[in-house]
Amino acid sequence: MDRLIYTVASGTKHILEQQATTSNNLANVSTTGFRAQLDSFRAVPVQSEGLPTRAFVVDNTIGSDFSAGALQVTGRDLDVAVKGKGWLTVRNADGSESYTRNGSLQVGPNGILQTAGGQVIAGENGGPITIPPDTTVSVGTDGTIATLSTNTTPAASTVMGRLKLVNPNDADLVRGDDGLFRMKDGSSAPSDPAVGVAGGALEGSNVSAVDSMVNMISLARSFETQMSLLKNAENNAAKAAQILALN
Repeated sequence: MDRLIYTVASGTKHILEQQATTSNNLANVSTTGFRAQLDSFRAVPVQSEGLPTRAFVVDNTIGSDFSAGALQVTGRDLDVAVKGKGWLTVRNADGSESYTRNGSLQVGPNGILQTAGGQVIAGENGGPITIPPDTTVSVGTDGTIATLSTNTTPAASTVMGRLKLVNPNDADLVRGDDGLFRMKDGSSAPSDPAVGVAGGALEGSNVSAVDSMVNMISLARSFETQMSLLKNAENNAAKAAQILALN
């Protein structure tokens, strides 16, 4: 049979991978701070006898779309949205750092400021930020966390710490299996005072549901084309066998 079947198999495999990526993006269209995944492929000519008329598709890399999502005002004290470029810092259990745009924060049972997923939010000095009980929280534009007691009148504002806001180069970041981003070399990004936040707001996903649906339809049609090529190769092989049989 024609070597076309190997080319078709390569193409269909990567079309299915693109469909999986698009489906994952579509599933996260309402996930706070989500960054769309991007597939990148390249063609590699098949080295064989005869003319170089065949090429395989090779997975080049899986990247991310770092464009900002729309800000959604929630009015919740512990909601934080990064304005423009920049990231919130998450302190991992092993002491390393991860970065997220999901600013839906909460106070854990021990008073530690955490993400909605339970990861500890890092302060400017790298340590956690503790929120005392019976207080209301406000977030400044520079990431300063201040509390106001609800049991004292008049109450005085107390600064509990400042969020560690970073702005590493997008090319230096890699997405982990947990959805958080990390530095490729395993280092920690320095604080960037130029990064600002908006309290009482969240950043939506940057995935476009319409674009994702159009992409899924386009990929489905490409898959049908690949199957048609496979059927043509089978028909050509059958006709060739008939001609040879007559000889």
